[in-house]
Amino acid sequence: MSTNIENLAAKEYEDLLVRNGLKRTGARIQVLNILSNRNSATSQPYLENLVGKDIDRVTLYRILKAFEEKGIIHKVLDNQGTANYAICSGACSEHHHEDGHVHFNCSKCLRVYCLDEVKVPTLKMPKGFEIEQINLIVEGICIDCKSSN
Repeated sequence: MSTNIENLAAKEYEDLLVRNGLKRTGARIQVLNILSNRNSATSQPYLENLVGKDIDRVTLYRILKAFEEKGIIHKVLDNQGTANYAICSGACSEHHHEDGHVHFNCSKCLRVYCLDEVKVPTLKMPKGFEIEQINLIVEGICIDCKSSN
């Protein structure tokens, strides 16, 4: 099931949940709204701060896990090994993540960016090897930190 959920309205979030066989709950819609309106990937601890007492830690973990399994979001690790989550492209589905873009870790602000316009090169694997996942992480200084110097 293909999804493209950048800047969707609440009704569209509900439709997305239904298409992916998930119940429409306020907590799920709130998490979709937060993730789709950020320009960088978001860690679970940061999400916990944003949602406050509206969503407990276990529920948030389950929401993120379900979204990842359905191909709605993807996970990328930051410089400290913390999982960060970002909205998937329209090419992702429940059975296949098409995460063919570069992830950028800013060494100053520690944000993680999905650089959708920078594609991971095609890799030719030796006979007998099968790629299940590629995660290309580039580290440096993001545009916001660079311009603030």
